[in-house]
Amino acid sequence: MGNMTEQFEKYVELKDITVKSNGRIILNIPHAIIPADRITACIGPNGAGKTTLLKLLDGLIKPDTGTVKYSFTHKTALVLHHTPMIKASTKANLGIVTDADSSITATQINEVIDRVGLGKLASSPAHKLSAGERQKLCLGRVILQKPNLVLLDEPTANLDPNTTEQVEDIIRQFDRNATDVIFSSHQLAQVQRLAEYIIFIDQGEIKEKGPVGPFFLDPQTQAAKRYLHQELLTD
Repeated sequence: MGNMTEQFEKYVELKDITVKSNGRIILNIPHAIIPADRITACIGPNGAGKTTLLKLLDGLIKPDTGTVKYSFTHKTALVLHHTPMIKASTKANLGIVTDADSSITATQINEVIDRVGLGKLASSPAHKLSAGERQKLCLGRVILQKPNLVLLDEPTANLDPNTTEQVEDIIRQFDRNATDVIFSSHQLAQVQRLAEYIIFIDQGEIKEKGPVGPFFLDPQTQAAKRYLHQELLTD
């Protein structure tokens, strides 16, 4: 298993991981190497443990057992599916990140608000933004934080096609700027557009992982075959 690391310049290694909630095992990962040098998609049924895995990689939650080791000095940023807004303007919500990093300037905030397409809404109340506008605001915060690994939980769930395309473009910009991305998604067409590598989770376990093309063409496990068959019927 040690040779697996050679194909990845940067990776996260999980060993003997269990995460429990109310006595129920949410994640059970004896050993896994997850690449952090490309866009990686985490897919699987509802309740499989995808969000928990992203929180674990971010350090937002700690495992009940086991270790999470990065092969590189990491700075992560996590965007969950539902991110609350404070009752203030779009610009003020974007600028919240200065609480954690006072070196972020007003000029940088203005540049990013335009970059994510919210310049005309800078003074608008953030709690009145659409779902897509909120997501772009959250991604703007990430840009300002300058992480080297971005973790996104269902980044385009419930968004219209136009906004989905805009969010996907921001994700590609992260990749072009050497900021790697691990995201969860139920949209298999999106996974094929964006990702290079797949992690397939089912019942809290990583059942299969590998490059996107071979995974979709010839999944190796019954669980993955069943999932792809069900999802591709509705995607």
